[in-house]
Amino acid sequence: MKFNKKIIIASRVVSMVFTPFYLPTLGLLALFSFSYLSLLPFQYKAIVVAIVYFFTILLPTLLIHIYRRHQRWNLIELGQRERRMVPYVLSILCYFTCVYIMRSLHIPHFMSSIVVAALGIQIICAIVNGWWKISTHTAAIGGVVGALVAFAAIFGFNPLPWLCTTIILAGILGTSRMILRQHSLSEVVAGFLVGVFVGWIVLVI
Repeated sequence: MKFNKKIIIASRVVSMVFTPFYLPTLGLLALFSFSYLSLLPFQYKAIVVAIVYFFTILLPTLLIHIYRRHQRWNLIELGQRERRMVPYVLSILCYFTCVYIMRSLHIPHFMSSIVVAALGIQIICAIVNGWWKISTHTAAIGGVVGALVAFAAIFGFNPLPWLCTTIILAGILGTSRMILRQHSLSEVVAGFLVGVFVGWIVLVI
């Protein structure tokens, strides 16, 4: 019994750490590490990361938390399919705002395209959520896999170590979501495949 409780706690921690909102920030950090954009001044890179972090992690998380508290729902109740639409809309609006600001500041295309890819994943998951509770957690980490493959093709670096690490994390995350009974295997796999496809196609185009 204690063992099962520890597994559930560990699954909750994994779900909280690998929130779907981390994709753009992680993608930027990868871009600044593996491409010619690593030559940009540190202050400029820090400002871009700060903008993306605010609009894709901090602000949507805060707004969804306020909405959940207003409705007096816990995290499990918020995870019900019919209650996920407002959080989707809030996060999509935040991502749209981020893209608009980045384009207004003439931030390089490869940087803003990461947020566009994450936005595309959010929109597709929101549409699918109308009849099926697809996993946004695995969609986000699938987007990381797709982005890594795209960046490897564009900038010519070996993504294998990062891909192996990300895929293992995707397996752990998907398993955690199923342990918490938030998703079925098909919902977890479908989310991952959507993320891989959207993350790859947006960055390649």
